[in-house]
Amino acid sequence: MIRILKKLRKKDILLIIISIAFIAVQVWLDLKLPDYMSEITLLVQTPDNEMTDILAAGIKMLLCALGSLVSAVAVSILCARIATDFGADLRSGLYNKVLSFSKGEISKFSTASLITRSTNDVMQVQMLILMGLQSIIKAPLMGTWAIIKIAGKNTEWTITTAIAVMCLMVVVVLAVALMLPKFRKIQKMTDDLNRITRENLNGISVIRAYNAEDYQQNKFDATNNYLTKANLFTGRVSAFMMPSIQMIMNGLSLSIYWLGAALIDSAGIQQKIGLFSDMIVFSQYAMQVVMAFMMLVMLFIMLPRASVSAKRILEVFDSPVYIQDGNIFSNAANCEGEIEFKNVSFRYPDGEGDVIENISFTAKKGETVAVIGSTGSGKTALIDLIPRFYDATSGEVLVDGVNVKDYKLKTLRNKIGYVSQKATLFSGTVRSNVIFGDSKHDLSQNFVESIYTAQAADFVEKMEKGYDGVISQDGANLSGGQKQRLSIARAICRRPEILIFDDSFSALDYKTDRTLRQKMNKDCKNITKLIVAQRIGTIRDADRIIVLDEGKMVGYGKHSYLMENCEVYRQIAYSQLSKEELA
Repeated sequence: MIRILKKLRKKDILLIIISIAFIAVQVWLDLKLPDYMSEITLLVQTPDNEMTDILAAGIKMLLCALGSLVSAVAVSILCARIATDFGADLRSGLYNKVLSFSKGEISKFSTASLITRSTNDVMQVQMLILMGLQSIIKAPLMGTWAIIKIAGKNTEWTITTAIAVMCLMVVVVLAVALMLPKFRKIQKMTDDLNRITRENLNGISVIRAYNAEDYQQNKFDATNNYLTKANLFTGRVSAFMMPSIQMIMNGLSLSIYWLGAALIDSAGIQQKIGLFSDMIVFSQYAMQVVMAFMMLVMLFIMLPRASVSAKRILEVFDSPVYIQDGNIFSNAANCEGEIEFKNVSFRYPDGEGDVIENISFTAKKGETVAVIGSTGSGKTALIDLIPRFYDATSGEVLVDGVNVKDYKLKTLRNKIGYVSQKATLFSGTVRSNVIFGDSKHDLSQNFVESIYTAQAADFVEKMEKGYDGVISQDGANLSGGQKQRLSIARAICRRPEILIFDDSFSALDYKTDRTLRQKMNKDCKNITKLIVAQRIGTIRDADRIIVLDEGKMVGYGKHSYLMENCEVYRQIAYSQLSKEELA
C-alpha cells in the first residue's frame, strides 16, 4: 500500500499538509468542548454566578462547534480532491502501461482482469485515501490529545478506558483476520464475473443459436453466487463488529458513571462538585478516545481490501515490458518498404516449442508476398514480428535494412499499414475510423481515395450521412465484409511503405476480392504488400508465395512453381479449385 501511495503528486502532498492543518484545528476545537462543558457545570452548581457567565461559556462552545464543522467540511473537500486526482492518475498510469504491453503481457493478465484492475481496484484504493486521510491523521491526533487531557484525572476511570480500548482492538483484529482472505477472493471473483459477462455479450449470437442460454446462465450464477457469499460473509463480520463497538462504547460510559457515582457518594461535600465535573469531562474525553479508535476501525475494515487492490495494481505497473523502444527515428536507406527475414524462429512466451522455425525471405519495394498454410502453421505469428507485436526468439527481422528492434516503435509502425485478422472498428464515424491514428502523412487528403480503393464507396455513400456516417461500437451496424473493407481503407489511407493483411479478405465475395486487389495493385504499386490468406484465388498472382507447414517454410516461389514443386501447396490448391480453374 505504501508503494502505491508514493505515486501521489507534489500538488496532492501540499493538499494533504493543508488537510492536516485543518484536522488539527478541528481536533483542538472538539477537545475544547468538554472544557467549556466542565466550566458550565461548575457555574451552574456554584451559587451567586451570573447568567451572563453561563451564556458566555455556551457561546464559546457554539463557536467551537461551528469552527469544527467548517474545518470538517474543508477536510472533506480537500480529501475528496486528493482521492479523485489520485484515482485519475492511477487509471491514466494503468491505461498507458497497458498500451505499452505486447500481446504476451496482455494475455498474461487477461482483458477482464485488466479492466477490473483499472476500475474496481482503483476505486478501492481511492475510497481508502478518501476515508483514510481523515481517519489516519485525525484518529491518532484525537486519541493522543484526549489521553493527555485525562491522564492523572482518576486511576479507576483510566483503567476502565484502557480495558475498553483493548476490547476494541481484539474485535478489530478478529474481524480483519476473518475478512482479509475473503477480500482476496472477492477481487478474483470480480475478474471472473467480468470475463463471463464479456463472453456472454460478445458471443450472444452463438449462445442463442445453440440454445446455450441455460448453460451460460448456470456458469454466470456459479460465479455470481460465490461472489455474493463472499460479500455476505464480509458484510456479516462488519455487521457484528459495529454493534460490538457500540456496546463497548456504551459499556464504557456506564462504567465511568457507575464508578463516578460511587466516588461522589463516598466523597466529602466539598469534593462532590469537583468530582461530578471531572466525571462529565472524563466521560467526554473517554468517548473521544473511543471515537478515535472507531475511526481506525473503519480504516482497518477498508485497508485489507484496498491492500489487495493495491497489490493487483502494482502487479501491472511492475510487469516488465519486453518490447522496448530502439533508438532509430528514421533511416537513410533508399530501399523504402523492403522486408527481410534472416533465419527467424519464434515461440510464444512460456511456449513449449517454436511456432515458426528458421524462416528466411525478402520482400522488396512494391512486391506482393503472400503467406499460406494450414491452421496453426504460424502465419499470423510470422507477420506479427514485423510491427513488433512480438520479438523474434532468434534471427533477425529487417525493415529497410534495419533490425526492427533498433527502431523507435512509433517510427517503425508509421511505416506499416496493418489490417488484423478480426476487423476492428471504433465507435464514431466512417471518417474517424479511416483517418485513424498518427501518421507522417496528412490522412484527410487520402481519405476518399482510400475508400474507393478498398471498394467501400458503394455502401459508405448510401449511409445517412455518407462519409460521416455513424459507426457503432465494434462496427456492429455493418456486415463482416463492410468492416473488412473499412479496415483495409484505414491501412491504405496511411500511405505506408508496407501493407500487411492478416487474412483480411475472407469476408469478401470473390468479385469484390478480385476488384479490390486489382485496384490496390494500381493505386499502391510502390507499396510492399504482405498478405496472409486461405484462398488460393487471393494470392495466386503474388510475386512470391511462402508456404508454411507446422512452422517451417516448405515452399517459396510463384504459384506455377509451387504447383509443380510443393505438395503442401498443391493439396491446398486442389482442395479449393479444380484443375481447370488452376490452369
